[in-house]
Amino acid sequence: MPRDAADLVELLDLETIDTNLFRGHQQVSSLPRVFGGQAAAQAVVAAGRTVDPAYVLHSLHSYFLQPGDTSAPIIFDVETIREGRSFATRRVLARQHGRPIYALTADFQRPEEGWEHQQVAPVVPPPEECLDPKKLLGQPDDDPEWGVMELRYAGSSLDGGLEPDEARPGRQRVWLRAKGTLPDDPFVHVAAFAFFSDMTLMGAALAPHGIRSGSPEAMVASLDHSIWFHRPFRVDDWWLYDQDSPFAGGGRGLVHSRVHTADGTLVASVSQEALLRKPRAPRQEAGA
Repeated sequence: MPRDAADLVELLDLETIDTNLFRGHQQVSSLPRVFGGQAAAQAVVAAGRTVDPAYVLHSLHSYFLQPGDTSAPIIFDVETIREGRSFATRRVLARQHGRPIYALTADFQRPEEGWEHQQVAPVVPPPEECLDPKKLLGQPDDDPEWGVMELRYAGSSLDGGLEPDEARPGRQRVWLRAKGTLPDDPFVHVAAFAFFSDMTLMGAALAPHGIRSGSPEAMVASLDHSIWFHRPFRVDDWWLYDQDSPFAGGGRGLVHSRVHTADGTLVASVSQEALLRKPRAPRQEAGA
C-alpha cells in the first residue's frame, strides 16, 4: 500500500510497453493479494492514456476475477470499443502470469451542458469531530496499511451516530481524503478516487450483523465495482462516503454509495458487490 499521496502518484505512473499495452508496478505490501482499488486505479490510468484529453471519465464498470500477486507487475491491455464525437469507450483486461485478474469497461465523454439536480448531502459532524479509526484499533499514525489515506467515522448501523431507520439496516458514513497533496491534474484525482473507492464499503453490509470491517469473523472479497463520476473534485480534500447496503444473502453483499464534498456537492456514486462468507471451520483429520 502507498504511504502517502506521492507514493500513490508513483503507483499510478504506468510504463508503456506497446500501443494500448501498459505495465503497472507494485509497491511493498503486507496484503495477501493485490488491493482491488489498486487494480481499478491502474486500469483507469491505462484506459485514459488511450483517450483524447478532451474527454473525461464519467463511468466505469468492472469485475475482480482472480486474486492478484503483490510480487509481480500487472499488464494492462486496452481495447478501443467506441470512438465517437461525444463518447469514447475502452475495455481493459489486467493480467498476471498469463491469467486475467481484473476486467474494466470505462466510458469517457466530452463535457457538455444539461439539466442539473442532486440529492441533498446528509447532515453529519465535520471530520475534525469524528472518530479516528486508528485510535479505536490502537494502530500507530504511521501504520503503512492506513498511510495513504486519512479516515474518520461519521456513524454506522453498528456503532451508532446515525438517525434510526428500520427500513435501511445497513449504513455507514465515513470521511476520507488522500494523505498529502496530489497534483492538480484532474485525471490524477479520478484515478486516485478509483483507488480509494474500494475502501470501507463492505462495512455497511456487515454492520447489521454486528461485524466490523476487517474482522476475522467474515471473509470479504470484492466481486464487482462501478463508479459514476458526476463532477470533478479533489481527492486530497475531505469527502463523505455515504454508504447503504440494501441486501446481503447467498454469500454476497451489495452496497450503494454517494460521495459528497465538504460543501455538500454530490460528485460521484459507487456500487459494489462483494463476497461475504462466514469463515469455514478447519477440517478435522480422519478419525479425530
